[in-house]
Amino acid sequence: MEDALTRAIAFTKAGADAIMIHSRKKDPAEIFEFVDKFRKEDSITPIVVVPTSFNTVTEEEFKAKGINVVIYANQLTRTGFPAMQNAARTILENHRAKECDDMCMSIKDIITLIPDEV
Repeated sequence: MEDALTRAIAFTKAGADAIMIHSRKKDPAEIFEFVDKFRKEDSITPIVVVPTSFNTVTEEEFKAKGINVVIYANQLTRTGFPAMQNAARTILENHRAKECDDMCMSIKDIITLIPDEV
């Protein structure tokens, strides 16, 4: 904990735009302890969390503790694999892709996800 706090303070003094803190623990106690201690030293720098292991905490709870950004790092990737397995299984069973049509997002809808201006 002390090492993480020392590094975080050093990073902010060196010009870091935000501090990302992560924990492999199944509950957020360690993260919340860090945030409480860090906020006593720095009330401005945004804090980013990646709650992969402690996924029951809501964004409102994070916000109330002083956390500014929540990144759901791998949920989209991990939920995509079952969908891809299902599509592959359907193609293998039917020896064609037609039966996957209802599982697919249209190209027209995909294109709407791309911003007009970058």
